[in-house]
Amino acid sequence: MKNFIGFLVLLVTLVSCNSSNKKKDAYSSVDKSSAATEHPGKKLMEANCYVCHNPTATEADRIGPPMIAIKKHYINSETSKEDFIASMQAWIKNPNAEDAKMYGAVKRFGVMPKQAFAEKTIEQIADYMYDFEIEQPVWFEDHFNKERGKGMGNGKGMGNGKGMGNGQGKKHGMQQAQTNFEDLSYGERGLKYALTTKAVLGKNLMGTIQQKGTLEALTFCNERAYPLTDSMSVVHNAIIKRVSDKPRNPKNNANSEELDYINTFKNVIANNEEASPIVKELDNKVKVYYPITTNTMCLQCHGKPNETLENTTLTRIKSLYPLDKAIGYNINEVRGIWSITFDK
Repeated sequence: MKNFIGFLVLLVTLVSCNSSNKKKDAYSSVDKSSAATEHPGKKLMEANCYVCHNPTATEADRIGPPMIAIKKHYINSETSKEDFIASMQAWIKNPNAEDAKMYGAVKRFGVMPKQAFAEKTIEQIADYMYDFEIEQPVWFEDHFNKERGKGMGNGKGMGNGKGMGNGQGKKHGMQQAQTNFEDLSYGERGLKYALTTKAVLGKNLMGTIQQKGTLEALTFCNERAYPLTDSMSVVHNAIIKRVSDKPRNPKNNANSEELDYINTFKNVIANNEEASPIVKELDNKVKVYYPITTNTMCLQCHGKPNETLENTTLTRIKSLYPLDKAIGYNINEVRGIWSITFDK
């Protein structure tokens, strides 16, 4: 009888421990998902990296490798977080073919344009990439296996490690594509509208530059930028505009209120701070504003004559835009803002 009672106590204890462990695992999974969503590096990555490295781009349409590919090439079983952050900082400060770890990407897309990101921004993005699963395109796993061979790449970036997402992309397409923007705060919602439009314009613009050169890119902007922006306005049921204090097209001239916001963002960027959307609530509408900043690619058409802006390009600009004011920029300067209006 004593043995039977002892057995029951042991059984109850084991069941209780097992149940407790399951609850603990469930809580840790929820906590980790919440931590990933709230991590500042996630938003910074989407805002600063997804124009070129968007995971929703198809393999044929992409203009740069997805962020999961970068993670896999830079992280293995011996890479510490400090090492990874340092590698990302070094690359962003001086992107060049000699130091590249992704030779295939450089061969296909060229060296990425130099960007003037704050070190803190890169640190937070790299911190997020190292610790959490990030979105992967539906085509990526097959592509990576073909590139490396089955069973290769057994560091943190492979299937059960920190980087793969355990088939998340295969089952559900892309997590970002599943997002219901209307569930977001007004600022986040407006930012998503701006960034998805920026991604569409950026993909087409950079694709034209890569395939046909800068002069053809000017023709693309002249003929296609407005229709593409309007199409995204229809997709999001919002009014999406790009306005500037130095517009190329007079239609993009900022009004007095927008000029104030442009100056506000200029001060933020000049102080090397991270910009946040400006939200203005009206009776039934919401207006959201977010800066458009320059990088080295932008300077091909918006830089300084005889320095980063070639004479042949300047001549084409003058023929297409006789009233152009959008030149003379350096990298990481505010060239204008996104102006987004939608219903509450």
